[in-house]
Order: sequence, then structure tokens, then C-alpha cells
Amino acid sequence: MTRKHIIRAIMFGTALLVGASASAQDRFEAFGDYSYLHFSPTIGGVPARSFNGGGGGVAINFAKLFQIKADFQGYGSTTLTKVVPVTMILPGGGVIPAGIYSSSASMFTYLFGPVVRIPLPVVKPFGEILFGGSNTAAYTNLEQAIIAGGGTIGISPNQHPFTMAVGGGIDISASRRLSIRPGELDYVLTRYRTH
Repeated sequence: MTRKHIIRAIMFGTALLVGASASAQDRFEAFGDYSYLHFSPTIGGVPARSFNGGGGGVAINFAKLFQIKADFQGYGSTTLTKVVPVTMILPGGGVIPAGIYSSSASMFTYLFGPVVRIPLPVVKPFGEILFGGSNTAAYTNLEQAIIAGGGTIGISPNQHPFTMAVGGGIDISASRRLSIRPGELDYVLTRYRTH
């Protein structure tokens, strides 16, 4: 192979890569965001709280109407406080002495699923249902605080419970390659548990 053939092969390969890159730009999306999460636990005596965080992810587009999305969010540390007015005897024989117990922990979610979009020229409404998991050490830390206060309970292992987000929002095209999302609202369900 001569030098001329090598240069032509490199130029041809470069042209193919540039063409693939240009067509892939409409096929893939990457995003970053701020996220506010209001958390209402079902555990008695633990009040609702809010998390501030953010994250990002990627999406693969199919026919401008449908996406497969991977979404990753992280939330800053917040404090859980459990008030136990009288000593509790648990069914398994554990004891939680009367007192106020607190723990702090951050939280993260990792969700995947389909997104349906309405591709209007400027405003693009969308709906999504994402499935995956989440993680926080808040409940493990709370159980450790109870044990430090004289309780005799087991500590739950590190949890990555089923997590689901259902919702939607609006994207506004700022240019051919950039959109702004002024709002997205999702209902998020998790299945954390304690002993």
C-alpha cells in the first residue's frame, strides 16, 4: 500500500466518522439538572422533609416521539428525627427506649425507562415512567442512633430498594442543538424499610 492509498483511507474513514457523528447528534441527548425532592416517609414519627440536589443522564431518541432515558440524581444530606414517646417492644423482641433519635444521610437515585414526546416546533411536552433504585444510609444511621441510645434492634443492611418515577414536563428549543427544560414534575415511589 502506497502513502497515497493510506492518506485516502484515512480521509475516507474520517468522512465516515464525521457523518456518523452528525447523524448521532439527533439520536442521543445528554442533560444536567437541578432537582428538588419532597420526601414523605410512611414510617410513623418521621416527618416529611425536602432534599436539594441535581444530576444528569442520557437518552437515545427513536423517531422523534420516543426515548429510552437513563437518569441519575444525587441529593444533599438531610436529617431524620424519630420521636419515641414511650419505650417500644418490637415483635421480634427488640426494644426502642423512649427518646429522640436523629440521623443524617444523603440520597441518590438511578432510573431507566421510556419517554414519550410530542415533537412540536418549539415546545416539546413529554411524559415518562422510569424504574430503577435508590440508596440512602438514613435508616441504617437511625437504627445505629437507637442502638447507641440503649436500644436492642437489628440494623437493616444497606438498601437499594425499588424506585419508580412517573411524570412529565416541557422542553423549549433554544437552538437546533440546545433545549431548556423550565419544568418537570414527577411522582417518585421508593420502598425503604426498617426493622
